[in-house]
Amino acid sequence: MVVRIKDIAKDLGVSTMTVSKALRNQFDISEETRKRVLKRAEELGYKPNLVARGLVTRRTYMIGMVIPDLLHSFFAETVKAAAKRIKSHGYHVVIVDSEENANSEMAQIGTLLAHNVDGLIIASAQSDGRWLHQTLGKNQIPYVLIDRALSGTKAQYVGVDDVEIGAIATWHLIEQGCRRIAHIRGPAISNAKGREQGYRRAMADHDLEVLPGYVTAGQHQDTTGHEAMVQLLSLRSRPDGVFCYNDQVASGAITAIVEAGLKVPGDIAVIGAGNVHYSSHLRVPLSTIDQRSSVIGETAGEMLAQSMESKTAARPKRVLITPRLIARESSLRRG
Repeated sequence: MVVRIKDIAKDLGVSTMTVSKALRNQFDISEETRKRVLKRAEELGYKPNLVARGLVTRRTYMIGMVIPDLLHSFFAETVKAAAKRIKSHGYHVVIVDSEENANSEMAQIGTLLAHNVDGLIIASAQSDGRWLHQTLGKNQIPYVLIDRALSGTKAQYVGVDDVEIGAIATWHLIEQGCRRIAHIRGPAISNAKGREQGYRRAMADHDLEVLPGYVTAGQHQDTTGHEAMVQLLSLRSRPDGVFCYNDQVASGAITAIVEAGLKVPGDIAVIGAGNVHYSSHLRVPLSTIDQRSSVIGETAGEMLAQSMESKTAARPKRVLITPRLIARESSLRRG
């Protein structure tokens, strides 16, 4: 027999509205009542009828999460935290991978909209936000951007201060005695631009020159980081410190340095960004800037839930999480 909300309500002697609120984890009922309802629902084997609920509320209780790389541990950790938070509000999550391709992202979002998702969390591969603003605005779909800010839209945004990431990383190398500091920059997205800006600001603050060829493209992978580091090693004046766009790039850079017969950090100190889960287990444990991926995910999930539950359009809110230095062997030239 199919168990209905009114069956649970009758069994416990409460209203159907109370049971409905408890099952959706709303907070205007007591914690004791919520636990009683959830316990009895589990005992009776209650399964929500999402189709029926959608017909009444005109909602699917589904949200989409669009990220550029499922294999990147930063995004995996961010998505996990966001999904946990959004599920606590009674929503289900669909995760799609755009593979760092703007056209693929647009197609994926189109598919999610066709399935009537109630909201979206997006780490975008777009160069600007005009398409998102027009498409999601027209459909009146709440969305939150994470990690990558976009011009052309006044969207909700949760990320980290990328200028600060670049500055902290470069200041750290300077404190370790480095003076010829290079930067392997990322792809043409807001994160990479901000981190390069922070690097240049820190160099200027310490009256250090950014030498010709010292800023080179490394994109976002270990292979491209390796190629960029080989290029830096070929310069007449070899750098003694390198700030890399992310930890993958830094991993490739360390490999190139070691292959050249040089020592990290004795000859060249290296620092990345992201604090991915394997950074402490590399051949030379990697110094990095922690972006606090779980905090970004939790904050974005809560922000989207509030936007979807609000009866009025939410004012665009921009939340920047404070990054923090994680110093390991790859950069520590001084005790």
